[in-house]
Amino acid sequence: MNAIIKWALQNRLIVVAIAALMLVWGGYIALNLPVDVFPDLNKPTITILTEAEGLAPEEVETQVSFPIETVMNGLPGVERVRSQSGIGLSIVYVEFGWGTDIYRNRQLVAEKITEAREQLPENISPFLAPISSIMGEIMLISVTSKDGKTDPLDVRTLADWTIRPRLLTIAGISQVIPIGGGVKQYQALVSPEKLKQFGVTIEDVSTALEKSNANSTGGFVDAQSQEYNGRRLSQQHGDSSRGCGERRIRSENQTR
Repeated sequence: MNAIIKWALQNRLIVVAIAALMLVWGGYIALNLPVDVFPDLNKPTITILTEAEGLAPEEVETQVSFPIETVMNGLPGVERVRSQSGIGLSIVYVEFGWGTDIYRNRQLVAEKITEAREQLPENISPFLAPISSIMGEIMLISVTSKDGKTDPLDVRTLADWTIRPRLLTIAGISQVIPIGGGVKQYQALVSPEKLKQFGVTIEDVSTALEKSNANSTGGFVDAQSQEYNGRRLSQQHGDSSRGCGERRIRSENQTR
């Protein structure tokens, strides 16, 4: 230490110049550090969301979460796969190692999802959540009626079709997930007695509903040097199952 101090005292200009250079270099590095106030503490993680309406948590675990976890375990670079199964909802987290490319990881997971769909129940399709982390959750917002007279169906419709699209237009917002409230549905309430009376099966009712709710082209008609396009509109009202049920709109309360 005595030698270092003696050299510094004998070469004051060199010491001052080195100190100035280090000060300038340190200021530049501090201004350009790729570190946030709340740095991401998680490894690159891909989140797979799957809605399975009507399934209990144990059914979601065995029929949805487990098949997805099985196909994801074999991906290169995967270090851990975990899941959460709730009422009608499965969340699978695929965790990769540090330094892996998040976009390449999403591509690998997307390819495996195609393979997993063959093992899932009918009409259940998993999808990838946006790139985010546990540090990216900002807040929970509650939309309620002041006087309590507004129907939960109208409140949820407002959240789905008005509030959510506007929030997604804000820069930096990756996802907005509405939960709870009333969800509008079209349901065909089938009567077993009428099915038996008319000799109709559930498959016949399902086929009739699919055909009555699909628009199709009707070609075109030339008239007075003008071309009019035609199409067949689906039947939004009326009975399409030969008196075996009725169609109505109901509110379904969902709590997740």
